Amino acid sequence: MGTYMAKKENVEHKWFVIDATDKALGRLSSRIAEILQGKHKVIYTPHVDTGDYVVVINAEKIKLTGNKWNQKMYYHHSQYPGGLKKMTYKELLEKKPELIIEKAVKGMVPHNKLGDKMIKKLKVYTGPDHPHEAQQPEELNI
Repeated sequence: MGTYMAKKENVEHKWFVIDATDKALGRLSSRIAEILQGKHKVIYTPHVDTGDYVVVINAEKIKLTGNKWNQKMYYHHSQYPGGLKKMTYKELLEKKPELIIEKAVKGMVPHNKLGDKMIKKLKVYTGPDHPHEAQQPEELNI
């Protein structure tokens, strides 16, 4: 008997809803990355996308410990000389609170083509509403 290898046409993707209210960013992000990769399933295969879809609501209510809201920085570059942009996570929370969770999870999935597919299955929204009710997502408590 050989090792089971999942095939992409045989994998069923489920939908989960996670409420980010008062959840620590790192612990939440690592659990989301695990679900996106499919590591919570017994059919996990590293070269096949066996993961599920994750919808995160209330992204603006995420929790960071210590003084990270003021000290932790988000950097991006415009690709022009002198184009380094930086802002604290407090400023990022005011402008785009979804980006905080998206950036944290993106750093935890594989950095290749398969990881790009996995990160597209993450949907992050501010507030308690999301447009994915038709997929009948299950509530997931972390």
